[in-house]
Amino acid sequence: MVIRNFWQDAIETAWRERPVVWLTGVRRAGKTTLVRSLSETKYYDCELPRVRRVIEDDPEGFLQDLGKGRVILDEIHRIENPSELLKIAADHFPQLRVLATGSSTLGASARFRDTLAGRKRHLHLPPVLFSELSGFNSGDLKTRLLHGGLPENLLASDIPEKDFVEWLDAYWARDIQELFRLEKRAAFLKLLELLLAQSGGLCELNQLAPACGASRQTLSNYMGVLEATGAVHIIRPFSSNRQREIIAMPKVYGFDTGFVCNARGWRNLRQEDLGGLWEHLVLDELRAHFQAGEIFYWRDKQKHEVDFVVARKGKPPIAIECKWKMKSASTKNFPSFKTLYPDARLLLVATDADNPRVNRKLGVVESGLRNLQSAIQLASRS
Repeated sequence: MVIRNFWQDAIETAWRERPVVWLTGVRRAGKTTLVRSLSETKYYDCELPRVRRVIEDDPEGFLQDLGKGRVILDEIHRIENPSELLKIAADHFPQLRVLATGSSTLGASARFRDTLAGRKRHLHLPPVLFSELSGFNSGDLKTRLLHGGLPENLLASDIPEKDFVEWLDAYWARDIQELFRLEKRAAFLKLLELLLAQSGGLCELNQLAPACGASRQTLSNYMGVLEATGAVHIIRPFSSNRQREIIAMPKVYGFDTGFVCNARGWRNLRQEDLGGLWEHLVLDELRAHFQAGEIFYWRDKQKHEVDFVVARKGKPPIAIECKWKMKSASTKNFPSFKTLYPDARLLLVATDADNPRVNRKLGVVESGLRNLQSAIQLASRS
């Protein structure tokens, strides 16, 4: 078993802040393995009918028997009213710490009738982060890009094409049908396929509607489901100057580089493919450290663009460019961003950089991805 120390620490921190931790992540991302690696916990698999009966027949009695300590409720969305159980735990059993796993954000489907505002911390488990690769005995970055970061796929000896197909079938049958009961399987999966194929690009649903055979409104609803279940990440534009900036059209990223490569029909990676896939890994790392609502992209109407902007309340924005190699990296878009946001901090993240350092000539912080948090802190001070 690979011990994912970063996520174990994140769970412990979240438990110190709130009694309930809600852990989401796409299927096969390793949620069950992660939670079972936590020490001094009681584990319940809510996919088992016997476990569901015990909880549903008397949720208060179930919690009373647990007393205090730490409990794992894996796949909690399988029980009839999961949010009620978590609310009772948070309000009436303050000595109990609950970690619940599920396939979507709370409140995304009718199964969840309460978002537990003020009672929970939400963590999203992505595919294996770049900073975790050594723990999986996988130091080959191109393998991580081509196979993706679902642990079983990452460790496969060859490109796991059959696993990609099986994952999509299970995603529709289990996550989508059980939680959302959508009807148009072909249209929904076609939308996901198209979004994976154009991952990292601007998304205009009107252009996708004919290929999917569904209306724009239907696709908009599907996008909400895809985002709630973690299959795509929607990155919205950062702007304050409506006349000079893109203010409406989002970028959409697929959840995993392996699925992106599969949707594009790639079995080998060319040099020109690498930069866009690297951008996906940087986004995963950013989402591990920041809330989704703090991560944006920036583009003006002259097509100057910054890959990501981290915007936290009360702090200067941090503009981030992702480059495959530092030696060939261009910073030509940073000045345009700085013109509109003079207090902005600038960060360049590349595969051939290591410890964060300030490049005073360019006015940017340069860093590798393993030290992203340190780079953000250095950029904030510079």
